Amino acid sequence: MATYAIGDIQGCYKSLQRLLDRIAFAPRSDTLWLVGDLVNRGPDSLLTLRFLQSLGSSVRPVLGNHDLFLLAAAEGIVTLRPKDTIQDVLNADDCSDLINWLRRQPLQQREGSFFMVHAGLHPRWTIEQAMSLAKEVEGVLAGPDYKTLLQELFHGPTRQWDPAATGMERLVSIARVFTRLRTISLTGEISSFSGPPEDAPPGFMPWFRIPDRRSNEGIIITGHWAALGLHIEPNLLAIDSGCVWGRQLTAVRLEDRAVYQVEYADRRD
Repeated sequence: MATYAIGDIQGCYKSLQRLLDRIAFAPRSDTLWLVGDLVNRGPDSLLTLRFLQSLGSSVRPVLGNHDLFLLAAAEGIVTLRPKDTIQDVLNADDCSDLINWLRRQPLQQREGSFFMVHAGLHPRWTIEQAMSLAKEVEGVLAGPDYKTLLQELFHGPTRQWDPAATGMERLVSIARVFTRLRTISLTGEISSFSGPPEDAPPGFMPWFRIPDRRSNEGIIITGHWAALGLHIEPNLLAIDSGCVWGRQLTAVRLEDRAVYQVEYADRRD
């Protein structure tokens, strides 16, 4: 029995299958923790979602920004861009079933000392606080008001985290931290920067570099930041190694931190 955390798949179904072969994944005994961005930009979002849904309780994903984009696209809230590759999901006969499964996935997973989110944690949040905040958003995504939340997330003002905020403003700011955070200022302002950490804008730094970060008590697992690449510290496993950009898909076995990687395998002939 083993638990493997896997980086951003983004519809790279062939790469995922190669990685599962590499780790000799056994669905009846092993568990996959998926760091989000299950779909989009890779060629096989539909196959990926169908496969992951079929694994039942042996897969434990969190939602990433591309997953939320798919949810919004399915409701006509956003328009597909040239690089988006989720039309296969939207055209599928089982689209409704897949979307309902996806929107009921959490923003966080926790077991023992491990805590997984897609992008990062606000430095002012403890893990306990982050769990509580995530559940606020998860409850709305799984409920009847999820379209309103997605509308505000993709078309409303850019929200910074403010503990005094209420309503949709609060929910949007929470979702933004969990699914989009990379760099942040000492005053708590989140930037949209996505490049290498050494090129971060003046005054901004990786969220996990903020002094006195309050989530230091756990081991945080994240993805989202392909330009950071595989980055492992005692209390951090950042595992987006840029598969969809032609690099590697990464798995880390949580029991001993063994790292497994396969090269991008989704090129079309």
